[in-house]
Amino acid sequence: MRAPTAADGAMAPTGTAAPHRRLTLASSVLGAVIVALDGTVLTIAQPTLQRDLRASFTQVQWTSTAYLIAVASLLVFAGRLGDRHGHHRVFAVGMLGFGAASAGIGCASGVGWVIALRVAQGVFGALLQPATLGMLRAVYPPDRLGMPLALRTSAIGVAAAAGPLVGGVLVTHLGWRSVFFLNVVPALVLGLAALTVRAPARRRTGAVGLDLPGAGLLAVALGALVHTLVGATAGGLTAGTVLGLLATAGAAVAFVRRERRTADPLLPPGVLGSATVGAALGVLVAASAAMLGTMFVSSYALQDVLGMDPLRTSLTALPGAVAMVPAAPLAAVLLRRWGARPTALAGMGLLTLGVLVLSRIGAGTPAVGISGGFLLVGAGFGAVMVTATAVVVRDVPAESAGVAGGLQQTALNIGPTLGVAVATAVVGVSGGAAGVSGRVVGVPGGMAPGPALMALACGAALGGALCSRLPGPVAPTRVDSPSVRDHERKDGS
Repeated sequence: MRAPTAADGAMAPTGTAAPHRRLTLASSVLGAVIVALDGTVLTIAQPTLQRDLRASFTQVQWTSTAYLIAVASLLVFAGRLGDRHGHHRVFAVGMLGFGAASAGIGCASGVGWVIALRVAQGVFGALLQPATLGMLRAVYPPDRLGMPLALRTSAIGVAAAAGPLVGGVLVTHLGWRSVFFLNVVPALVLGLAALTVRAPARRRTGAVGLDLPGAGLLAVALGALVHTLVGATAGGLTAGTVLGLLATAGAAVAFVRRERRTADPLLPPGVLGSATVGAALGVLVAASAAMLGTMFVSSYALQDVLGMDPLRTSLTALPGAVAMVPAAPLAAVLLRRWGARPTALAGMGLLTLGVLVLSRIGAGTPAVGISGGFLLVGAGFGAVMVTATAVVVRDVPAESAGVAGGLQQTALNIGPTLGVAVATAVVGVSGGAAGVSGRVVGVPGGMAPGPALMALACGAALGGALCSRLPGPVAPTRVDSPSVRDHERKDGS
């Protein structure tokens, strides 16, 4: 792993005031929670939104797809904006815009307005997501990033657990518009608070360029990839899917050529050519694909095969989200003691084992065993997310922390879409069908989840192989206290 440099120390000064660190950590955590809640509660609200606005199923799908495309296309460029103009400033703009777009959606008179405002929400979401990591990198030294990242991951786990329940209560009693109004006040408060923060002075090693042509090529490649994967999930392999993949490949090749030839690339050579960063991003894609693909398939299997209602299905899967909460800080401690490779391998092993346990779902499977499978999946994913994210963010130069955050968020957006697409394809081939409105429904007798989940387990195993490219074990060190507060005291703040 790249050793911390003097520039890193300048970007994360040890004299940073404790209140500033606490505010930065709170902003990072709460910003990530708002985005996570938005995605989970929207899923609950979509059926009611469709009925209220008399929208087609395709239009409702676009309320999610448009957001995903906007976010995935712009994350890396947004991270570069943070590197150039300051992560707190970009975070504030993203947060305020996200809240304003949420308010607009809550007041929308038709589904067309909802889709358009979801695009705007995706643009502002792309601004704030890399900034939540860039801000942490700016105030915490590389060797102390693990616990702040763990707190952020644990909070996302809480949001994932609470999202369906909060969304169900709001939609049932206040209607679908309330799930968007939920974001407005917290987003405005966080955005205004970020504007008042005076970020620590940073010593730059050179000019930070934007590379607009490169950003455009990357946006086309990622947008085409997300659109193609979503289309494949709904309609299977078609001529449009093939053309989409060709467009993705063509734009990606053009982007790489551009980056290698331009004097001021969007992805600096230290990022584009780093095998460690590439492996960590691959691990994130594999882990998120396995987790979200498993959640997708298992939710249908629990209802088709075991006859559970949606509420009982959510409660059965709840241990997965809850397990992320303790797994993340534990992974941060193991990361400091053992290094990234064994920690990530352990997490990916738990994740793979959990997927294999859930692949045995069938008539008569006890709910306790199923919940145990979800618990393993959540614990493994939490550990992998903290470890791989720490490698991505701290292994790049500090002046490229925003780009690193954008890449990490891109991996976590591409992975779930890929996992659902793979699972849907395998279900369609092995015993399910693309049913009404593009939803996967079981064949008579119920959907067999085994083949799809076995395919996702194989993907997780491939991610485990990539873990071998992460930094190896280090000499065990005594960690007196992994808490963020003790880190601040250690700096003399």
